[in-house]
Amino acid sequence: MRGSDSNAGPMFVYVTTEHFVPPKHPLRTLKPLVDAALSKLDREFDALYSSSGRPSVPPEYLLRGLVLQFLYSIRSFPMLMDRIHSDMAFRWFIGLSIDDEVWDQSVFSYNQNRLIKADIARRFLEEVNQQAKRKGLLSSDHFSVDGTLLESLASIKSFRPMDDDSDKPSGDFTGEKLSNKTHRSTTDPDARLYKKSAGASAKLSVMGHAMSENENGFITQTEVTQADGKAERVAAKEMIIRQKGNRKKKITVGADKAYDTRDHVDDLRELGVTPHVASKKKGTAIDGRTTRHASYKQSIRDRKKIEEFFGWAKVIAGFRKLRHVGLEKIDFYFTLAAGVFNLVKLRNILAQT
Repeated sequence: MRGSDSNAGPMFVYVTTEHFVPPKHPLRTLKPLVDAALSKLDREFDALYSSSGRPSVPPEYLLRGLVLQFLYSIRSFPMLMDRIHSDMAFRWFIGLSIDDEVWDQSVFSYNQNRLIKADIARRFLEEVNQQAKRKGLLSSDHFSVDGTLLESLASIKSFRPMDDDSDKPSGDFTGEKLSNKTHRSTTDPDARLYKKSAGASAKLSVMGHAMSENENGFITQTEVTQADGKAERVAAKEMIIRQKGNRKKKITVGADKAYDTRDHVDDLRELGVTPHVASKKKGTAIDGRTTRHASYKQSIRDRKKIEEFFGWAKVIAGFRKLRHVGLEKIDFYFTLAAGVFNLVKLRNILAQT
């Protein structure tokens, strides 16, 4: 007998979002790691909010939402909210029940300043790394640094003379020499016109920097700066100082040839760092005292692990073209993306072992 096409359905259904997430869903192994990191940030979260008034959207919900945005390459907050509305796995991961109301995308914009000022992204990265450290997956002696260009959200048409009082149409550069000394983007004043190699085209960009440990390639430090020829070395020094802290024990830091300058190498040695920098053919600051050791050759091989993060950040996490303007905001999201990258790496390593 043919079944009826009309079905009013039961009046009550006793299920939770848990029932809609398959046992082997990749988010199932990731959620405990995220929750463990966020649980360590309770004190920081308490300090962000008043003890009275109407309850806000929990910051844990917002951060889990941002983790999903990076993992699933979701371009904007409105698109993320649409996905949370319709995807039960997203609701389960964030902590929402089936009938919970989903907040508006403006809540992200409203709360991000709180999270930025409290340096929550860096604390999240630290707590993820603590989990990896307890598993014996982090090197405490051998590191690598590198930088990459992040294309600004601003259009080249916004690159205008700083003393511009003409009615010349934007984007008309006829007879005009573009220079960072005389021009600024009206959309993103922190962006600079820059190209990393001689054959590449110049684009409005900022520079993202990272420091990784050499054992498994976990990101330990990040920095976002304006793009210029010295930014990589300056940022590397800042990240090394933070990583080293008060430790007197020497560490090694690998890097590419852009870091092979006399002043940078001397600065690293003063910090108690052995510079495992790829040496230039001419005018290198690295001599046989360093290059003769097997650890130097190992660092040169291991430093390429950091490229995995840059590739993931641009292809998966959406940093090929930035979504935000201003170094402070970009640094927050870049650091948070490093924490998510480490989460995925940690989950994968634990699954193998």
